[in-house]
Order: sequence, then C-alpha cells, then structure tokens
Amino acid sequence: MNGWIILDKPLGLGSTQAVGAVKRVCREAGLGKVKVGHGGTLDPLASGVLPIALGEATKLCGRMLDASKVYDFTVRFGTETAGLDAEGEVVAISEVRPTLAEIEAVLPRFTGPIEQVPPAFSAIRIDGQRAYDRARKGEAVEMKARGVTVYSLQTLAFGRAAGAGAVGLAPGGWPAPAATKRAGSQVSLPSQEWQGVDEITLTAHVSKGTYIRSLARDIARAVGSVGHVTMLRRTKAGPFTLEQAISLDKLRAFGQGAAQSEIILPLEAGLVDIPALDLSPEAAGAIRQGRVWTGVSTHDGLYWGRDAENRPVALIEALAGRLKVVRGFNL
Repeated sequence: MNGWIILDKPLGLGSTQAVGAVKRVCREAGLGKVKVGHGGTLDPLASGVLPIALGEATKLCGRMLDASKVYDFTVRFGTETAGLDAEGEVVAISEVRPTLAEIEAVLPRFTGPIEQVPPAFSAIRIDGQRAYDRARKGEAVEMKARGVTVYSLQTLAFGRAAGAGAVGLAPGGWPAPAATKRAGSQVSLPSQEWQGVDEITLTAHVSKGTYIRSLARDIARAVGSVGHVTMLRRTKAGPFTLEQAISLDKLRAFGQGAAQSEIILPLEAGLVDIPALDLSPEAAGAIRQGRVWTGVSTHDGLYWGRDAENRPVALIEALAGRLKVVRGFNL
C-alpha cells in the first residue's frame, strides 16, 4: 500500500485527525497496519487540499512540506483578532473600509520575497514551546519576522461596504452575487456605490512557511484598516489540486468496499514535477542497494529513477555522470 490519498479536508477537522481517519479506513478495507503521514498541516478552520501519504510515499512528506501552495482566502476589514481568524478575540477595531483600487494598489508590496511576522497563535516553537500554547496561557509572545515568497497575489471577488447598502458575503466566505463583482468581469457599477469594501477574496501562490493570516493582517494594515481571515481554502499543495481531492464520504466508502483505484493515487503522482530517468536493470539494482552508479549521460539535477517496469526506484541526484540516492523506495 504505497501512494497518496488527496483529501478535500472539511472545516473543523485537524490534519492529525485526518491522518487518523485514513488509518481507520485502511483497517476497515482490510489493509492492516499502513504507515500514514500528511504533506502539510492545514488548520481546523481551513479547508481544501491535504495530501496524505501511504507506505513508501511517506518518504516524500518532507518534500511535500517544502512545496509551494495556493490558497483562496477572504479578508474581513474592520476587526483584527488575536488569532487573525474568525475565532480569536477582537484586539483592534477600525472604521476604515478600503476601496478595491486601494487594496489592489498595495498588493504588489506583498508579492515576491517579503518579510512577515507569524501569528502568535501558530505552531512555531519559542524556547521549546509552541507559540499557540504560550499565547493561550495569556503570555506575551514575541514573534520574529521571517522571509517568505509570495509568487502571485490576485483578487477573486469583493463585497461592498455595509454603509453602501450591500448585503456582504454569502455563507462559506464567498461573496453574494448581488453584492460583489468578480475581478476581470464586465460588470460596471456606479463609482459612488463602491466607496469601500467590507471583505475581499484573494488567491495567493506562496512558498513554504507563509502564513496567510499574517498576509491578510498586513494587507489590511497597509490600506489603513485592520482585518482578519474569515475563509481559508487550500486549492493546491505541491503537484496536487482540488481536482484530485476526495471528500470524507468518498474516503469512508473505501472502507466499505469502494475500488482502491478511485481513492489512492500512485506514489509517482507526487513526483510529476521531477523528470523521470529510465534505469538499466544493473543501475536499478545498484541504486536499490544505495550504491552510486557512474557513467550516465544526463544533465545534472534531481530525478526519480524508474526500472524497466516503470516502478519508482529512488529519488536520485545526477552530478557529472554519477547517480546518487537521495531517497530510496522499497517497492
């Protein structure tokens, strides 16, 4: 049992709970004890793509943690909370509601390499303790700025300010059609009706270590207001997207006899962004034993080696005609 289950994680479920659910379903499916791990924590208040690795695919979890990710998120202006999300205690209030033009004018400042201060309610360790554990005790937690990269940041939709008579956002954080305009659409509205927005939904492609809650806070402050995240959905993690993700109901169906091919992606699905290198039987045998193989004509770089039956053998690094094992697969 080696491969990936890509879960469309619902709100309220933690990543560790999701791993437990997969283990339970595998037992119900008669697969026995299966090694399971996840490729990137997703908070209970967030939904979306959660890659869960089975068997030998767990050797790729570290690589998945380092991969870039894409998020859709909604920022509500006017209140900042301690956790920078919908559940935290309100710590700042502002009457300022920025216009769409003001928001889009500051987005370039948050694109590319940036410095951001992580939320106090985060899993970062400070003096050996998780920051959120100290914050929940009421301690003052000093978070240090860290460098991250925002590859792209774009507007998806926005909601009119309450003062303009709009109805705000629809359930789930997505703007109600009567109160919003999709970015890039041909809808035109009188400028006086768009003096400010209460909420805006953005999509961001970010590097590992990027906190969307911090990004939302900083965008709100940059337009002279305060804000917090009311909706956060991961739409891509590494090579995996929502199109490959399954619901909890479909996962449970696997435990009740659904075909494995409908639930589990092969191990190499997590390697599609790395070129494959065909190995001779001799080279495959040597690499399976962890030995360096020489005399290979290929460009330097990272590859995943496959044998004559197209089975993944190992992640390998090619350098000056030599192949060295980075991570071997015991298939």
